[in-house]
Amino acid sequence: MFQIIKSNTKINFAGMFKYAAILSAILVTVSLGLILTKMKYGVDFRGGAELQTKFTEKVDLNKLRSELSSAGFNGITVQSIGELESNEYLIKVPGNEENLNQVTEQVTTALTSHWKDGVEIRKVDIVGPKAGAELRQSGFLAMLWALLAIMVYIGLRFDFKYSPGAIIALFHDVTIVLGVFALTGTEFTLQTVAAILAVIGYSVNDTVIVYDRVREHEAKFVGKKLVEHINNATNETLSRTILTSGTTLFVSIAMLVAGGLAIRDFFMAFTLGVVIGTYSSVFVAAPITLVFDKYRKKSEASTGTVNA
Repeated sequence: MFQIIKSNTKINFAGMFKYAAILSAILVTVSLGLILTKMKYGVDFRGGAELQTKFTEKVDLNKLRSELSSAGFNGITVQSIGELESNEYLIKVPGNEENLNQVTEQVTTALTSHWKDGVEIRKVDIVGPKAGAELRQSGFLAMLWALLAIMVYIGLRFDFKYSPGAIIALFHDVTIVLGVFALTGTEFTLQTVAAILAVIGYSVNDTVIVYDRVREHEAKFVGKKLVEHINNATNETLSRTILTSGTTLFVSIAMLVAGGLAIRDFFMAFTLGVVIGTYSSVFVAAPITLVFDKYRKKSEASTGTVNA
């Protein structure tokens, strides 16, 4: 089997846990602050209209944005969709419950008056603010339910001492990815929710690989400390982790760069998720397991003293 890391590698990951914990704590705290103060929600979650348009000739995106802005539409986003030669664009316009239809008609009028027969309105989707708020709530609930289901799975599949580490690592990954979205002004849309769910699935798979090897070591080398099992398991799976993450990252970056604007946000979230998830499966999930294991032993020792 091809290995990029020698089988007798002995990196002391446990010795780096305290530095990784400080770095992760800073990143998560900053990300939470950015999410609460800077996050931009897309039309899907705040209400508005989406118009899918097709032009007979290529249109400069900046000119299209400028024309709509000068027509009095603020907060619009315009992006190219599909092949560049198809000259198709998605226009998103914010609006409230009362004026959504009116805004949609005004945008249509502004486009047809400027480009006349050179533009076709192919599709119009309207999302009311109330529906947008419900979608936003449903999106966060979907992520919450995914985390809870994974916690139960890890508890049943391995041991409940592993569950907190896996859940905190996933929370760490999701928070930092969303923090980068907030920092860069990238809109949080339904596409982002789909990407975050994919990141959760990918990241937990990486964590499970390490946990599975730790469990094998616990059964095979009884008497050793958990920290030794985690160190050995992480070293033994390091080659697999790098190869799997590297190939996934290669494809994800290729799609991010060459896939076009329509899928850019999805692969931006997924690319970040692969990098952060690989880091957290080694430097977040395992240390949290150690902390909870120590707490459990102290609790059991304390209970034994009291009973005695």
